[in-house]
Amino acid sequence: MSAVINKPRLTTSAMIASIATEGQRTVAAPFGNALVELAGRRPDIVGMSADLAKYTDLHLFAKEFPERFFQMGMAEQLLMGAAGGMAKEGFTPFVTTYAVFAARRAYDFIHQVIAEENLNVKIVCALPGLTTGYGPSHQATEDIAIFRGVPGLTIVDPCDALDTEQATLAIAEHKGPVYMRLLRGKVPLVLDEYDYRFELGKAKLLRDGRDVLVISSGIMTMRALEVAQALKGDNIDVAVLHAPTIKPLDTETIVREASRGGRLVVVAENHSVVGGLGEAVAGTLLRAGVAPAFRQVALPDAFLDAGALPTLHDRYGISTEAMAASIRSWLR
Repeated sequence: MSAVINKPRLTTSAMIASIATEGQRTVAAPFGNALVELAGRRPDIVGMSADLAKYTDLHLFAKEFPERFFQMGMAEQLLMGAAGGMAKEGFTPFVTTYAVFAARRAYDFIHQVIAEENLNVKIVCALPGLTTGYGPSHQATEDIAIFRGVPGLTIVDPCDALDTEQATLAIAEHKGPVYMRLLRGKVPLVLDEYDYRFELGKAKLLRDGRDVLVISSGIMTMRALEVAQALKGDNIDVAVLHAPTIKPLDTETIVREASRGGRLVVVAENHSVVGGLGEAVAGTLLRAGVAPAFRQVALPDAFLDAGALPTLHDRYGISTEAMAASIRSWLR
């Protein structure tokens, strides 16, 4: 009990808050439904969770394939170790938990048991970045920084329901360990309007623009597209390059787009300023000898507050309005 003294009291809705805005199109459980469809054709796929199947949309798989679902209890290290064992026996485990638990509690097991042996385990984790109001205990603002250093570990950060569904199918075909951030529940649908298709390791230019290039992943691509519309009224033309695969990063596309002169390059990520997409892009450009004007929209290197998500996103600069205001100020 002492751990929550002096913190705001939150309702259950704060914990499972949707990132969808009012009236936005959504799709229910795109990961869970994609996995069920896939498992119908792939008997090697098994589902595993640490007492969080209901909160990671894996309960749909458990209902459809109870003999292939393994509830490991509140023991994330055991979960990862067991997943490695299943992979050694020829299965393809899809493992779900919260991103904080995978990154902080089970890191050594992921590194030693799964990644070092290049095992075919797919680690799919909910509540990435600032997508819950429950405070630092549940806000995975440093998960990408933690996992980027693991050799051979593919990292995926989908934008919306379409991206999540297609990425689920793609990582199942990929041989080797994957860490994927999960948007669960009612997930916004936006990329179907941009003739988009997920390709592992590829960034996609969703829209072009002469003044600003936003390179983004996850929910920040949704925000970047909204910002591009909002800034039209200021006669600011914004390009959006969606990079759903953080590792391996599509360095060729990023360098090509950032090399086009006269544009401010902004990296937008639902992650700490430390060690995520922003630093990956900056390092890529530095090594390529490309030096555009560069800015970053990201969460601060700090323990964040608890509270309602819209308020927190405004406070920490990752809401559409806050991001648009930052870009306006940088262009002055």
